[in-house]
Amino acid sequence: MGAFLGLTLGIGLFLVWSAFGPPRPPRVRTKPALRERLADMLAQAGIESVTPLALIGSCLGTGLVVLLAMLVVSRSPVVALAFALMAAYAPLVLVRYRQRKRQSDLREVWPEVVDNLASGVRAGLSLPEALAQVGVRGPEQVRAHFVRFGEDYRATGRFTQSLDRLKASLADPVGDRIVESLRMAREVGGSDLGRLLRTLSGFLREEARARAELQARQSWTVNGARLAVASPWLVLAMLSLNPDGVDAYNSAAGALLLAGGGGLCLVAYRLMLRIARLPEEERVLR
Repeated sequence: MGAFLGLTLGIGLFLVWSAFGPPRPPRVRTKPALRERLADMLAQAGIESVTPLALIGSCLGTGLVVLLAMLVVSRSPVVALAFALMAAYAPLVLVRYRQRKRQSDLREVWPEVVDNLASGVRAGLSLPEALAQVGVRGPEQVRAHFVRFGEDYRATGRFTQSLDRLKASLADPVGDRIVESLRMAREVGGSDLGRLLRTLSGFLREEARARAELQARQSWTVNGARLAVASPWLVLAMLSLNPDGVDAYNSAAGALLLAGGGGLCLVAYRLMLRIARLPEEERVLR
């Protein structure tokens, strides 16, 4: 009983001391959580109807379907598991492809969007009206976003909130820069908005031209490396059509060989992507 009372007194004193002690510094997350990264990737790919949990579920479902199919075809659990893991990664690959494709398309049309804004401001339109006009006369890829901005602004009359929703809908680093420049011009005022937009348009055109040249020069190297990585697995897929040809992989040595080959292919593929990757602009103004 005495030990229990002493323990209770000690815990009480510790709680009193911690209440008057210095506050703990807040934890700073250096890297967003997996769910936030998947949500950003889906938004930048222009896929609005799919949630991160649905994307993970599609990965698991695809892997399970391929696992069952390869078990029926090859009758080798090891081979079926190898192809199931690759198939489970396929939805992420598709989303990332759409993300890169959408960012590339937007990178080409942003100068035209800025030119439309500059011409609208030069014609005497207010900033909200110039943004809404992009939904009518702007590039096809971004019209829907600016149409929603115009509808939202006419319904609420709140420029800042409508601008925030436009930025979240675009989910693009260049779009973030344009939105924040317009926000600052709206809040601070001044007559340099036209000059700012023309300078930004010229800079975006030069950046898009340089990136297109680099991508054209490296595309054949990247495609060749992808083909080299995929070739062994294509051969294995053809061998799996004959169950007798994959019996060797059902042993421990065969499983170790597949695991080692898969690890080497993964390391080589990621290394190739890192070497060939062009610097991507991050959304620091979200």
